[in-house]
Formats: sequence, C-alpha cells, structure tokens
Amino acid sequence: MTSQSQGVHQLLQAEKRAKDKLEEAKKRKVKRLKQAKEEAMAEIDQYRMQRDKEFRLKQSKIMGSQSSLSEEIEEQTRGQIKELNGSYNKYVENVMNQLLSVVCDVKPEIHMNYRIAD
Repeated sequence: MTSQSQGVHQLLQAEKRAKDKLEEAKKRKVKRLKQAKEEAMAEIDQYRMQRDKEFRLKQSKIMGSQSSLSEEIEEQTRGQIKELNGSYNKYVENVMNQLLSVVCDVKPEIHMNYRIAD
C-alpha cells in the first residue's frame, strides 16, 4: 500500500511540475508576444515617419510649383485688370456722350399702329 501511496504521491508531484512548467511557458509566451508587439509598433512608427517624410517632400515640390503658378496667374490677372481699366478710361467719355445723346434727344413720333378713335 505504501508503494501505491508513494506512486500516487509521485504522480501528483509530476502533475504539479508539469502544471508549473505549463504556467511558466504561458508566461514566456505572453512576454514574447508583448515584446514582439512592441517591436512591431516601433517598426510601424519608423515606417510611418519615413513615409510621412517622403509625403512632405513630394507635397513641398508640388506646392512649390503651385505657388509659382498662382503667382504667375495673379500677375496675368493684374495685367488684364490694368488693361481693362485703361480701356475703360479711354472710352468712358465717348460712350457716355453717345448714351446721353440717345436718351436726351427725344424725337416725338406717333407710333405706326396708333389709330385715332372716332
């Protein structure tokens, strides 16, 4: 009976050691997963910074060319406005005189469809 008791006791101890080893392996696995996650996050951050830097470079190249285009367009617009103002100043008096002559020189005439009622 003692041999059976001893065998059961050994089995219980072996089961306890196996359980302890399993728990230890789970802890190592969790620790390794956590470490892998941290490494992946660091790698992702580094990649994101690199791509952001490339994006900013491309954006600055494009925006730089756009700003020069906008300056060129503004210069053209200013030139056209100046030209239109000059044209306006050149012809405003002549057009006003023509308009006033048409409005003020009234020539009363009877309309051709007017019929005198008896």
